[in-house]
Amino acid sequence: MGPYHPALEEPYKLDMICEGETVIDAKLHIGFNFRGIEHLAESRNYIQVIALMERVCGICSNIHTLTLCQAMEQLTNQTPPPRAQYIRVVVAELERLHSHVLWAGIAAKLMGFKTMFMTCFEIREKVMDVLQAISGNRVNYSMNSIGGVNRDIDDPLAVLAMIEQLEREMVRTVIPIFTTSTTARSRCAGIGVLTNQRAISCGTVGPTARASGLPQDLRRAAPYAAYSEMEFEVPVQHDGDVRARLLVRALEIMESCKILRQALTKMPSGDINTGDAKIVFSTGTATSRVEAPRGEVMYSVSWKENSRNPSRVHVRTPTFANMPAIRWMVMGARLADTPLIQASIDPCYSCTDR
Repeated sequence: MGPYHPALEEPYKLDMICEGETVIDAKLHIGFNFRGIEHLAESRNYIQVIALMERVCGICSNIHTLTLCQAMEQLTNQTPPPRAQYIRVVVAELERLHSHVLWAGIAAKLMGFKTMFMTCFEIREKVMDVLQAISGNRVNYSMNSIGGVNRDIDDPLAVLAMIEQLEREMVRTVIPIFTTSTTARSRCAGIGVLTNQRAISCGTVGPTARASGLPQDLRRAAPYAAYSEMEFEVPVQHDGDVRARLLVRALEIMESCKILRQALTKMPSGDINTGDAKIVFSTGTATSRVEAPRGEVMYSVSWKENSRNPSRVHVRTPTFANMPAIRWMVMGARLADTPLIQASIDPCYSCTDR
């Protein structure tokens, strides 16, 4: 299946050995696209490299710049003001909503549940409207900079009203249908099981890990931005099947709405960045980890003294960590279920084949 196939959203290849309609083993191939973004970063200055890394992924572009800026803030000894940290939380959670609702729509399409697909994409438009209201852009928001953010949220209560409307739609429509629908249950329950031990041995992250009983979330385990001041739960399921991965993301949508409500109502006044016109990098390497919609993103940034460009920018994306688990998910599954199983990790090969 692949690298270009109607059931795949991304270019990769899954070789499967079957007995009849049952998959008995599989091998994953990646690397069909190569954009050389990490190499290009070495020829860009600190302003240009932020714009470049925002284009690693179109869905979670903000998370990449947030992780990059946090690493560069360590090298420049910058501490963003409290208001900037809250704004970073708001945009990050809106992006999580966007990513999870988009994935829910794609999963519904692969189930043959076209009505639900259209419902999810209608809700996704409302999330993108909120992001556009804050940043002016629907995709690449250009919000993060070294030492803070580029744009303020002038009227947090207006954004809050849109969030509450979105939450009502999720409670009324998406979550009940995905959790009670006969179609969703028959296509997802007991399909593509990843056991807890296998999830640990494969090093899975994000919702894929949490659906197999691993309660790991960097927002709670290693808080960044203003997450230490937020109260929220980390949804965990233990069945490890496609339905569990679906439920984890559905529950995370509700937790994101809870975080957004807190961040928008408690947002402190003050500056949105440090305002330093001259930024000086120290020699060394800094790392930063952030909980992206798909799981942990890690950046390692190296700099040499008196240089305008980084000497190395290395990225580890959650899809790269979750990919090996696909082999164990499809083993023993029906061939017809494999498109939905591989989609259940919410793969982003744009990030992986960077």
